[in-house]
Amino acid sequence: MIVELPDTTTSHISKSLVKIREEGGAVALGRVLTLIIATSRDGEEEAIEAANDASREHPMRVIVLSTETDEADAGASRLDAEIRVGGDAGASEVIILRARGDAAEDEQSLVMGLLLPDAPVVVWWPGLAPEVPGDSPLGRIAQRRITDASTQPDPQAALDHLAASYRPGDADFAWTRLTLWRAQLAAVLDQPPYEPVTAVQVTGAIDSPSTTLLAAWLTMQLGAATVCTLTGLEQGSHGIHGVHLSRAPGTIELVRDVPGVATLRQPEQPIHDVALPRRSLRDCLADELRRLDPDELYGEVITRGLRLLADQRSHHHEGATE
Repeated sequence: MIVELPDTTTSHISKSLVKIREEGGAVALGRVLTLIIATSRDGEEEAIEAANDASREHPMRVIVLSTETDEADAGASRLDAEIRVGGDAGASEVIILRARGDAAEDEQSLVMGLLLPDAPVVVWWPGLAPEVPGDSPLGRIAQRRITDASTQPDPQAALDHLAASYRPGDADFAWTRLTLWRAQLAAVLDQPPYEPVTAVQVTGAIDSPSTTLLAAWLTMQLGAATVCTLTGLEQGSHGIHGVHLSRAPGTIELVRDVPGVATLRQPEQPIHDVALPRRSLRDCLADELRRLDPDELYGEVITRGLRLLADQRSHHHEGATE
């Protein structure tokens, strides 16, 4: 069911929710959190679809705060809303707030009256993120703050910005997309022979911040010399291409030449094909909603791991020019 509320107020939206609940039997009981999605009008439906899918694992109230991009309407102050429940909202209830003009200036006031009482708050910016997510109006009321470096104008520069602005509770989908890669590499290194890794090479597309984070994680975990190579955007080149781990018995290679499938080569072992699909928005969102405490490992990688990787690049560059 979809209920349209043109030119409305937060108070009217709250009363409409109560009325829908009383008349249709839709209840907020069992909702475990409030997810706020701050997005542009163009990105609404994709984000809502991902949230609806994730809600089957995490029943929640979804508040979508959408800003108008039409400069002609910039001076008009108006709040339009839409409430979706039942089959149109997965296992959640979706409240879409489309604000423009003066009504869009105080984001925190727009959502405060619609938060579930005594439930954690998660904020997700699918597109452009604020300068400092933790200090933004929405970020200050949230336990978790989710960004996506890959959607920023310069994804690689976005990582440096995330490192400088990091607060406990921050998360980024560039890190979440690494879950399968990290699990596979950890499983390989847990097998004998237990020789130390002496060198690491990670390759990926220039628009892939996940490649850089994977290299930073390996640098931090293995203490090995790491080379992170970013290539141009040829056909099918998006994302991580492969990882090469060098140690005494030989080189371990995990290379993804085919979308969704990687080839694992290890010394004196058969070649294996490993499923390594690119994770969807739904997968990443559901993954991040499983934990509402700070992701300490991400915090270490984004702050310390990136710095270690940058230091190695600097030393490598200095050695090459001597």
